[in-house]
Amino acid sequence: MLKIFVDTEFTDFIDTHLISIGLASASGEEFYAEVPYPEQVCSPFVRMVVIPMLGMMANAACSAEELRGRLLSWLHLVRPRGADIEICFDYQTDWDLFADALDYRVPNWCRPRLVANEINELLRYEFHQKNSLPEHHALYDAQANRYAFRERPSTDS
Repeated sequence: MLKIFVDTEFTDFIDTHLISIGLASASGEEFYAEVPYPEQVCSPFVRMVVIPMLGMMANAACSAEELRGRLLSWLHLVRPRGADIEICFDYQTDWDLFADALDYRVPNWCRPRLVANEINELLRYEFHQKNSLPEHHALYDAQANRYAFRERPSTDS
């Protein structure tokens, strides 16, 4: 089953609105988009760290409505014919905002998978350092999670 790692940046932990979303598939394809957000509800951290990294990737900006179409098209393109895919996230809000971006009409072949316990934090750090990429950028963090993911053996008998 193809794994796709998702990461999001958002306004605040209390008043949560999507700012950007990044997806990195285990087979190498990547997706990134930025959407309009209510700046007045952004936390100081988001204002200082996340917002300065926006606007650097060509064609990333789109409306929330356009995001749904872009995201669905990309998922259809990377999905192996007839197969389910796993949408891997390390933080519940990433899944929630992914589902929201799809207007809560997530295709039934997209299976959510919490992988927080399968992300090697040292490898995440190594990815950012060796590629000189900052943390708290949705695409870079999705790439880092893809790089640092280490599947745990099944405990099924």
